[in-house]
Amino acid sequence: MLKLYPAIRPYATYRLRVDGIHELYVEECGNLKGLPVLFVHGGPGAGCEEFHRRFYDPHVYRIILFDQRGAGRSTPHASLDHNTTQDLIADMEKIREHLGVDRWILFGGSWGSTLSLVYAETYPARVLGLILRGIFLCRPWEIHWFYQAGANRVFPDHWQEFIAPVPEPERDNLLLAHHRRLTGKDEIARMASAKAWSVWEGRASTLLPNAHVVEFFGSPRTALSLARIEAHYFVHDTFLKPEQILKDVNRLQGIPGIIVHGRYDMVCPLQSAWELVNAWPDAQLDIIPNAGHSALEPGIVHALVKATREMAAKTGRPPLNS
Repeated sequence: MLKLYPAIRPYATYRLRVDGIHELYVEECGNLKGLPVLFVHGGPGAGCEEFHRRFYDPHVYRIILFDQRGAGRSTPHASLDHNTTQDLIADMEKIREHLGVDRWILFGGSWGSTLSLVYAETYPARVLGLILRGIFLCRPWEIHWFYQAGANRVFPDHWQEFIAPVPEPERDNLLLAHHRRLTGKDEIARMASAKAWSVWEGRASTLLPNAHVVEFFGSPRTALSLARIEAHYFVHDTFLKPEQILKDVNRLQGIPGIIVHGRYDMVCPLQSAWELVNAWPDAQLDIIPNAGHSALEPGIVHALVKATREMAAKTGRPPLNS
């Protein structure tokens, strides 16, 4: 069973201003002359963690991480202004240009898979390959499954805490009800909604309970940005056209893809990964039989580390001796 590479520190960090409001946190680790890979975090609004640096051989890869608008160490925190999918795609291009990268691999899970796919369909000539986990195509049924009817039947006990901040008459549309509180002026109601929203996601993300995952999701700073930005995106259909990713999948022709998906993923059901791989001939799907959604599931860690090794070989950059 493959495990994460040892912990490493960035050799460079940047504050990249992308418009009149937003400044992004960007870091680089590993080998400056290595194979460029961009880690695209989930949420939207979750931000990066230290372990996200550790899926890649640091001798082989130039590892680039960034916190998306409003998330993590980017500022202003939890901001919804000028925060759309199109803004994030433009930010990724600005990062690529700022760092002088010609082509790179994109590595993204959950919402990170969404953003990676949209970027690749927008700028296919800039993408060497895609490593994706927990495919999320942002279709209405996927959002309805997790925030209204579907996953609640698997976790009825945790669901009670998710719906607790919402009065009974508003529970026919929990997404809108939470969005009202997350964007309202009542700070107590806003934080109660944020905590309920984020902890619900953390608890549903693993096959077996994982205190680290729940703790990360439940921390006040992460909870606020994650809940506010996710609700903002989801009430706007993630700023994508209906079925946009699958309709534009032909633009991925010739780009190799490795998709890793837990069999028991309750956040992003396997159906979307199945539809994607059947529409994208250059992709392969690795279904992990004993895993849920989280990147910290042992079987998913193994598959993702294996994928970074395979992708290096696919793109002509086998492991280095140095």
